[in-house]
This record gives sequence, structure tokens and C-alpha cells, in this order.
Amino acid sequence: MPLIKKPRLADARLQEFAAIDLGSNSFHMLVAREQGGELQIVDRLRDSVRLAAGLESGGRLSPPVAARALGCLERFGERIRGIPASQVRAVGTNTMRKLQSGSGFVAAAEAALGHPIEVIAGSEEARLVYSGVIHGRGRKRPRRLVVDIGGGSTELIIGRGDRPQLLESVSLGCVVHTQRYFGDGQISAPRFREARLAAGLELEFLQQTYRDAGWDLAIGSSGTIRGIWRVLRSRNWITEEITLDGLERLIELTLKKRHIREIDYPALREDRRPVFIGGLAVLAAIFDSLQIERMETSDQALREGLLYDLLGRLSNCDIRDESVAAIMQRYAVDTEHAADVERTALRILGQVAGAWRLDAATATPYLRWAARLHEVGLVIAHNGYHKHGNYILRHSDLQGFSQTDQHVLATMVRLHRGKFVSTVFDELPATLAPMARQLTLILRLAYLLHRSRAPRLRPPIEVKVTPRSIGISFTRDGWLARHPLTQGDLEREATLLGGAGIKLKLR
Repeated sequence: MPLIKKPRLADARLQEFAAIDLGSNSFHMLVAREQGGELQIVDRLRDSVRLAAGLESGGRLSPPVAARALGCLERFGERIRGIPASQVRAVGTNTMRKLQSGSGFVAAAEAALGHPIEVIAGSEEARLVYSGVIHGRGRKRPRRLVVDIGGGSTELIIGRGDRPQLLESVSLGCVVHTQRYFGDGQISAPRFREARLAAGLELEFLQQTYRDAGWDLAIGSSGTIRGIWRVLRSRNWITEEITLDGLERLIELTLKKRHIREIDYPALREDRRPVFIGGLAVLAAIFDSLQIERMETSDQALREGLLYDLLGRLSNCDIRDESVAAIMQRYAVDTEHAADVERTALRILGQVAGAWRLDAATATPYLRWAARLHEVGLVIAHNGYHKHGNYILRHSDLQGFSQTDQHVLATMVRLHRGKFVSTVFDELPATLAPMARQLTLILRLAYLLHRSRAPRLRPPIEVKVTPRSIGISFTRDGWLARHPLTQGDLEREATLLGGAGIKLKLR
């Protein structure tokens, strides 16, 4: 029998994908390999960090919690060392959204992990949860309500098949709710009623819309709901689904405890016990508000959704392209003109990427999206439309995009015309600011070259760059002279860029 040569470690890592969920209660990491379009999980790591418990009033983390989180990320980083960066995606959720931008934690976390961390909006978190939960469930009972109770927020999604239709992220979580109503550890029936009622009030704004939409199947995911399900099953109060009757019996049993430390259900993981009571109040309120009678559970959630989303990006099925197309349609963007600007911008990128040391795989999508969306603000007014576009892109729910992605796009759109204010890029992460600055310069040139809006125009340009200069030459004799608007715009651009210390030379 021939010997089977084992793959070297480096080779094995090249076939792996990693999804990292930096939640408000726990940090999770999944490592998987793709086999025939499906994922084979090869490793799971989890640590109960309780990030939400360490969030202080100034938007900073307490030193002990920050140290615990960074230690966890160093361990995660060791496991994924050698996996290509394009095959790793790490996201931060509710608590990381609340961190003060100048706290420095995200930068320290990225250094510990060895990979960028995307802080995602609540709607994007909800989309990824839905994707992870419904994957592989087929078409039976296609209308689904998915509920995910995290440490700092709860995601509620109604979808049909694999398409979410209603997405909400509510500031309700097992860690935060436990701290707020059971902070000293004491348990009582009045406290629980107050916690349940308060959670119901947080859900009031969505309950009628969700009830009217309806669903065939309710599914709960993640640790809080799965923990409740395990306790109910261990006492033979349910079979496979969480029921309202079983939930009420568990509440009655838990209220016989006088203190959180007395919650000692054998089926409940020890690290779940300190936040169990808050999660129980939130789930009870969800059952009340949406009039749920029974709920299945899923052991898949955000991290699985991350993995499938990552595979989609790597196989040219990127939800972000769909989001850009949708917002172009919503704001009536001139698609033909946007395509002309995009084509010229990408041509310039191809000419300057080497000199500017731009990673084309990373830079190209940002430039494509910004070119397609540079006129999105025209729907409000032509005067200052680049500023309107900046606002729209910062504050819209763009599925697939992190908050940082949206910030980069908004900045590029804001600066594609008018004064080139270099200090604006200082607001971006240091890892992205230089690239964003260079791509914005490219977008400005493409925009000016198509200012005439002549359809299918292909300016015959060659662009050469240094760190502080841009040289443009036209390969067709007399082309620039025949386009006086473009010539005037480029001469004016030379003055604007000169104010930012960049020389623009026309040849």
C-alpha cells in the first residue's frame, strides 16, 4: 500500500477559512475547509470574555476586560497564523460599536489577532445571523423568524427562503440586562417582572410589523437560547422545541433561587450561569411581544453566516455588489455614466498600482463601488451633492459592508470633487487611510475626464505617479485641445491638489 504524503502545515492552512465573532459576551472562532461547496468545520475556539461587562461610561473598556479580550485574540491569532488574509474575516458587534473611536482597543485587538477587525452595524449582524441559521434548511416552511440573543443586543429577522425581509437589532442582551436588573446578584419576582416588562418595551416598536408579516417557523440561535433549551430538555419539560409553557415553568423554577450563584442547572454551561437570568427575561419578553408559542433552536449563527459570506466573496458572489446596485437604483444613479467613470478609474489604477504599492485585490472593489456611487447625492441637490452622498453612504444600511467600509466609501465620495482636504483621511483606520487617499485621487481624475458626460468616452491617458506627484499624458495628438472643458478642469485640479502638497502635471 503506497504511503500517503501528509500535507505540510503551510499547505493545509492555505485551504482553511476562519470566521471570528467578537461578541459582547463571548468571542468565537470557527476554522473550516470547503468541500464541494459545503463547509467542514475543523476547529472551534471560544472564550467567555464578557466584553459588555467591561464597557465604561466614557466608551472605554475596563483594563481587566481589555486584557482578557486581547489575551483571547492572541490565542486565536496563533491558530490562524498562515491562513491567507483573504480567507479570514473578523467582526465586532454591539459592544465594539459602542467603543469610543479613540479608545485604541480596536487597533490593539487587530495587532493581537494579526488581522483587520470589521465593526459591523446591527442590521449587518442580523443579516449574517439569518444567513448562518437558515443555511441548509431547504424550502420547507420558507417564512422564518430568527431570534438571536447576544450579550449586548438581540437580532430579530423575518425572511423568506434565504432572503431576509425584516431586519432589526435591539439593544437587549443577556449581559447588559443582567447587569441592569440583577447587578448585585439578587433574584426576586418583582425584579424579574421589571426586567421582562422593560425588554417588552424595547420591542414595542417592531411587534406589530413583525406580527403582521408572520412566519411559518420561529428559530432561536446562540448561547442564551440554546442554554435555555438544554435546561428545559434536561427536565423533560419539552421535546425538541422551546414552548411558552416550558419557558414559564423554567421562570418559576429560577425565581425560587435567591441569588445568581444558586443557578446551578447541570445542563447549563458554567460560564452561562452568571448571565442566564437576564437572557431568560429577554426571551420571555420576545415570546410575549411576538406571541410566539414554540421555537426551534439552531446551533448555527453569526460565525457560520460569516463563513458562507466569505466563501461568496471569494467566488464572485459578493452581497456588497448587490447592495451597491440596490442603492444605485433607489437613488436613480445614472448607471451608464457611472460605468464610464468606473472603467477609466480602473484603467488608471492598473497604471499606478505598482508605483503606489496598492494591493489591486483590496483596492479594486473600493474604487469600483465609489465610482458607481459618486453621484448618489444628486437625488438631494446638485449643489454640494458630494457632501450629500457622504451622508447617505455613512448612514444607509448597506448589506455586507462593515461600518469601516462605509466610512471609506463615504470619504471617497465626499472628496471626489472640490477641495482635497487630506486631514479627512486621518479619521480612517491607519491601515486603510493611505489606500483611501490614493484611490480618491484616482476617482477625482476619472470624474474630471468624464465631466462632459459624453457617452462611452475613452480618454487616451497614461498616468505616472510618485508619492507626491501625478503626471498625465494623452496618447492621441490634440485630444486635450479638442476637449477644452477637460483641460480647464485639470488645470483647476492642479491648483486644488497643489494646496494639499500634490503636484499634478499635464503633458
